[in-house]
Amino acid sequence: MVSILVRKFNAYYANRPVFTTMVTNAVLSGIADTTAQTLTAFRRRSAQRSLADPELAAHRDDFFSIEIQDLDKKIPWPDRLPPPPPFDFERTVRFMSYAFIMAPLQHRWFAFLHKTFPFPATGHGATANALKRVAFDQLLFAPCGLAAFFTFMTVAEGGGRRAVARKFQDVYIPALKANYVVWPAVQILNFRVMPIQFQIPFVSTIGIAWTAYLSLTNSAEDEAIGGSP
Repeated sequence: MVSILVRKFNAYYANRPVFTTMVTNAVLSGIADTTAQTLTAFRRRSAQRSLADPELAAHRDDFFSIEIQDLDKKIPWPDRLPPPPPFDFERTVRFMSYAFIMAPLQHRWFAFLHKTFPFPATGHGATANALKRVAFDQLLFAPCGLAAFFTFMTVAEGGGRRAVARKFQDVYIPALKANYVVWPAVQILNFRVMPIQFQIPFVSTIGIAWTAYLSLTNSAEDEAIGGSP
């Protein structure tokens, strides 16, 4: 099955590389937001069970504890919680739209890195050039990409300039710090090992967990704004 998918992807990519990347990004981003919404529902149900049974509250250090408890500190749970919200298809469409729109820019950026820092045919210096690609990617593209993400999502949700400014003030720097924890190592592997046609799909696949984190961060800020007096 994997071999068939790889052959299909290579065939589509050879004919229409940008469009193939756009569709791949959109599908993977949809999977990521679905994961994030599932985690949000799980988080709320866990909080409800903890409120109903105090003994469960002592065992909340599960495998989601680090990120979920950070969000809990940001948005304290009230004494009584509403039921988990229904699945938000519009939110998933927004995430898929952002990934679809950003794919051509990602495609050009990766092509630029590939051309600017080529790997020598002998293999000597390949690791050094891979590190240069990572440095350029993380110092230039990553901050701009996060800024574009939070701006796009806030505007798509109906927010104005003030909402965008608040989103940057509250969540941009923590998200950027998390980016520098996760992505440099991922991109070293990506640039050093993956063929160029698989680099963006590889990033998008690893990015399922990252986009889920961004989705949780973005929705957490929205809940904080919506719940504030």
